[in-house]
Amino acid sequence: MNTTNNRALICIDLQNDFCPGGSLAVLEGDKVVPVINNLLPKFDLVIFTKDWHPTKHKGFASVYNDKKPFDLIQHDDGFQKTLWPDHCVQNTPGADLRKDVKFEKCKGEFYIFKKGEDVENDGYSAFEVKELAPFLDGKGISQLYICGLATEFCCKETALDANRLGFETIFILDATRPISEVGRKEAINQLNKAGIKIIKSEDLTKLENTNKNEPKK
Repeated sequence: MNTTNNRALICIDLQNDFCPGGSLAVLEGDKVVPVINNLLPKFDLVIFTKDWHPTKHKGFASVYNDKKPFDLIQHDDGFQKTLWPDHCVQNTPGADLRKDVKFEKCKGEFYIFKKGEDVENDGYSAFEVKELAPFLDGKGISQLYICGLATEFCCKETALDANRLGFETIFILDATRPISEVGRKEAINQLNKAGIKIIKSEDLTKLENTNKNEPKK
């Protein structure tokens, strides 16, 4: 059975500010781009997300008089919230997708969804964009592969939301990079608890080759 037309790749926040030289750089964040470029032609539908924050976003430490980046504050829902350096501000170079993303390798459709536009909401998950889930349903997508930046924040939250929404969710670990190794381990634990499959990019190629070699029924 050919399942490639019911699956999509979601590439999270491959933006300048999350890569070396950016205001919220993930260590070796740029190293995921070649891995993801190799994944693009394997999917008929690819979604790219962009953090697209307003200048006075409440996730920025600069909004508060007595806070600095990476401080924790108590959020309204009772959970602690990390404050960040200003990053991916709308219409700035830091919010641009990296120029080494090879969009031309997408063999089918690709779309860009912007998230984090609400000044009150960090917008970690791609599904904070309310139009995304209905859009995927309308395309007949049932299986989602997650990659991008950063492992323990936007990638993990997107995967958990996708799983809660009923999509079969696969997390491509080597196509992500974490802000910290501790965060990476915690993310893996949460994904495992949720029953989300974690693979390496090479596993996808192996699976495809196995399917090709199976006798047709």
